[in-house]
Amino acid sequence: MDVNHAATPPDRDGGRAAPAHTTPPDTTADETPREAVPGGSRTDVDTERLGRLLGDPGLTWFVDRVRKRMARGRPLTGSVTLSDPEDVQRRAAERLLGRAPRAQGSLGIRLDTVDEILRRSGVSPGGLAAAVVALAGPVVLRAEARKGEERAWEEAYAPLGTLAGELALWADRVRGDGFVRRLARTPETAAPLVEAAVRALRALPASPPTSRATFAARNLSGAHALDEGTPLATLVLSGIRSLTGFPDGSGAQWRREAWASAGLLKDDLSSTVLTLNLRGTPALDWMADAGEPTVLTLRSLTGSEPVASVRPMGTLHICENPAVLSAAADTLGRACPPMVCLQGQPSAAALTLLRDQSSRGAQLLYHGDFDWGGVRIATALARSTPWRPWRYTAAEYRLAVAAVAGVPDLTGTPAATPWDPDLAVALAECGSRIEEEAVLNDLLTDLAMGCR
Repeated sequence: MDVNHAATPPDRDGGRAAPAHTTPPDTTADETPREAVPGGSRTDVDTERLGRLLGDPGLTWFVDRVRKRMARGRPLTGSVTLSDPEDVQRRAAERLLGRAPRAQGSLGIRLDTVDEILRRSGVSPGGLAAAVVALAGPVVLRAEARKGEERAWEEAYAPLGTLAGELALWADRVRGDGFVRRLARTPETAAPLVEAAVRALRALPASPPTSRATFAARNLSGAHALDEGTPLATLVLSGIRSLTGFPDGSGAQWRREAWASAGLLKDDLSSTVLTLNLRGTPALDWMADAGEPTVLTLRSLTGSEPVASVRPMGTLHICENPAVLSAAADTLGRACPPMVCLQGQPSAAALTLLRDQSSRGAQLLYHGDFDWGGVRIATALARSTPWRPWRYTAAEYRLAVAAVAGVPDLTGTPAATPWDPDLAVALAECGSRIEEEAVLNDLLTDLAMGCR
């Protein structure tokens, strides 16, 4: 019978597995995905008559099912079934097969029968597959399409292979976790995105620090290439965090600081550094004579009164928290040795100042909070400029734990302490957080000895 209702158990889309009656064409030399057009040629098809047979809107579902089978590379045998057909679909099947289907129940059409009708009538000497292609266009084998798409993704990812160090690890991660695919969706979109991101990351960190717009104009497609919210800005910022070790976070301020960690600034005024008793310009000398803290902007360090005007300090004490610098100003005033306060992650202004001092022979001594966040800040600073610990080792931490009562528990993810590997071990063992303010007297004692 032409309309199948019961005889053959259908497969998942209504068909029955059977040997293929055609052979897919070979892949072309350029590995273009093969078209599933087995047997015959579209030029052999009588398109006018085919339109009357298979072009009926009531058979759209049938043609779609056949195309899906062809795309999967499955044989056009067995049957396809429509579980709840409309009247227009039943009438279209009746005209195609020349028999009246049942008035109720599912509608099944045997593919072999339609193939025979098309061949015998001369409408499509190549059978059903050639007819479907002539009617609805080429069908690409899914397996070949997937292979072609993966090749395209590999080509899009190729620039990531030029990155080294921390960025090489980042490149492996964004390839593996689908981050680029979520941003770009297609390999055609991903290729220029990845190429631009790699070009930007290879030029970082920016030295001297500069605005994002200026950097983008020099290295990318234009001043707005790294505007907030664009896929390129998102991808580059992800790479910057791996490059500089900038910690997790969220919000506009966090993003500004993350960009600044690689020397890319919103402007040259928003990046600042807190200092005490630096000298070299009239303004700095006046504040140092008064023993008062001074806030320097990146502009003041790189503009008409550049950082070279700040006199080399010999020894420069660095702290993490403003309370330490404020206490030093209150206690020691103009006699206090020169100090810099990071106030968290080192800003572009702080890095500019400290790099210059280090390059001109200053010895940088650093102290921070004894917690995982504090050691990450210290590690981030060490990536940009060398420093020596100022009471910031495992020995000083254990002494502080024994001396300070009621300290909070240590929380967060452990981190390495390259300047003193034993410090990370001690932090994990003791599990106590020691803030700088808890050891302030010891720090002030050191600074007072520096006065003498």
